[in-house]
Amino acid sequence: MSTLKAASDNPSDLVVVGRISGIFGVRGWVKVYSYTHPLENILAYNPWQVRPRLIGEEWMAMTLLGGRPHGKGIVAQLEGFSDPESARTLLGADIAVRRHQLPSPRSGQYYWRDLVGLAVETLDGVALGAVDHLLETGANDVLVVVGDRERLIPYIDQVVVEVDLHEKRMRVDWDPEF
Repeated sequence: MSTLKAASDNPSDLVVVGRISGIFGVRGWVKVYSYTHPLENILAYNPWQVRPRLIGEEWMAMTLLGGRPHGKGIVAQLEGFSDPESARTLLGADIAVRRHQLPSPRSGQYYWRDLVGLAVETLDGVALGAVDHLLETGANDVLVVVGDRERLIPYIDQVVVEVDLHEKRMRVDWDPEF
């Protein structure tokens, strides 16, 4: 497949935006589980960086030929995949885009990826650990902070007082005993 090119840039600048979750139709289209909001925003990025599990663990640059919302999800066609058998090699593959392809967040907004790894401390300077990942709960996002133990801290303005990406630090109004 000539469209599969190893991603030449640093994979650390990739942001995962979805996953290939199934096969759609007889022309090589795939079902996509999008992490973007709204879901169809994933179709605005081209090329996609795809890490097919059956082909290997390297990210591959793939040209998006087309896509559209379908039911509660997204379907897409990638260059070089014209039948269900070739598309099957993409099942379970992560979809990422280069950081520069994403819009810059507005002041006071952050991509989850930017928060992961930040040191978290209370307003009194008590170290709680570092952001391991975030959870989307529906009501509000939750920081999973791992230090001497795991803490679940709501990502809301009343709790998260300061985010300093330059210093790689977040200050929270949180009881360290909780």
